[in-house]
Amino acid sequence: MIRSLYTAATGMNAQDLNVSVISNNLANVNTSGFKRSRPEFQDLLYQNLKLVGTLSPNGQQVPTGSQLGLGVKTASIQKIFIQGDFSQTQNPLDIAIQGKGFFQVSQPDGTIGYTRSGSFKLDNTGQLVTADGLAMEPSITIPADALDISIDAQGSVAVTQPGATAPTTVGTIQLATFQNEAGLQAQGFNLFTQTDASGTPTIGNPQSDNRGATQQGFIELSNVSVVEELVNLISAQRAYEVNSRTVQTADEMLQIANNMKR
Repeated sequence: MIRSLYTAATGMNAQDLNVSVISNNLANVNTSGFKRSRPEFQDLLYQNLKLVGTLSPNGQQVPTGSQLGLGVKTASIQKIFIQGDFSQTQNPLDIAIQGKGFFQVSQPDGTIGYTRSGSFKLDNTGQLVTADGLAMEPSITIPADALDISIDAQGSVAVTQPGATAPTTVGTIQLATFQNEAGLQAQGFNLFTQTDASGTPTIGNPQSDNRGATQQGFIELSNVSVVEELVNLISAQRAYEVNSRTVQTADEMLQIANNMKR
């Protein structure tokens, strides 16, 4: 019964973490470019009460043995990089990636961050930057006298200037892809950084080498499904209740055993 208390406690801890992950997903349901997380669990070590293959008293081999599980543990919390829906904004500096790839931005420490959120702005020098002022990499600068900004599916950025008969190309957006996107480290602020698990990024133009296309005037929404998360939330709540009931039952059994001397 003491063992069942600790086993049920691991189940309660697992469901508490499950609810924490679900709550973060729901909190970011309107965060552009957000990728939902999914917790994965594994059973803990088993106590062998009788080893498989041992001999019974009559000399016959035991076909199954007796193993007692000791609970559950968190194996991982994985980011799911399924593409979210698109929302048309008509803003020429909003860019969505239709397919694989990440925008690159230069962080204050000089490292490169990667994001799916394509809500870009112009700083006081005309550079394309994020809402936090991080410049797109490679840098693209829009002239102050630009009348119109056009971004095609291959990432080419062109502007129309007064007196010009044709648009002028001012740069090309490049996308980064990874062998293992799930291995990226989430930094907050819609940013990811590479790790040994993700592998090194492969950089190239949109629509090349299986990279996605850039879509001007659109923003990628969060890939969180509210209905799915609410169903998961109900399931986690019920699992937590069942495990807490197990703790209560084991406690009642211990109380009965303690009262036997009376």
